[in-house]
Amino acid sequence: MIMFSARITEPVGKSTWLKQTSQDAERPDLSSAHIVVTGGRGLKNAENFKMIEKLADKIGAAVGATRAAVDAGYVPNELQVGQTGKIVAPELYIAFGVSGAIQHLAGMKDSKVIVAVNKDADAPIFQVADYGLAADLFQVIPELLEKLPEKK
Repeated sequence: MIMFSARITEPVGKSTWLKQTSQDAERPDLSSAHIVVTGGRGLKNAENFKMIEKLADKIGAAVGATRAAVDAGYVPNELQVGQTGKIVAPELYIAFGVSGAIQHLAGMKDSKVIVAVNKDADAPIFQVADYGLAADLFQVIPELLEKLPEKK
């Protein structure tokens, strides 16, 4: 699919068409992906969230986000994982800068393997993670991008 936006300026009845967007066809659907790479508030802004997208593209994963990241405007809400977002259960769930709020955990707790990277060693996400790395995501993600092979 090609991403595009459209705006119809004349009202149709009482409704007005604002826009239509679609997900990049190269990336798997969040709800059914085998691998999900998720970013949280720890990414600090939308520009930094692009690192999550690059990593996901490199390994053939879907992109997810926490409610905090969506509410802050980093990504659209169709990427939200959690109680008020999508429920996912991939083979591998990788969380960067995700604190582990109960609402988020409700949407990803059935993942087979959970990997968490957060600089706060006491973040609740580590209580459910199979593998945890207490480190700065701004050092970890660039290193992963450099060392991981391209998807086949």
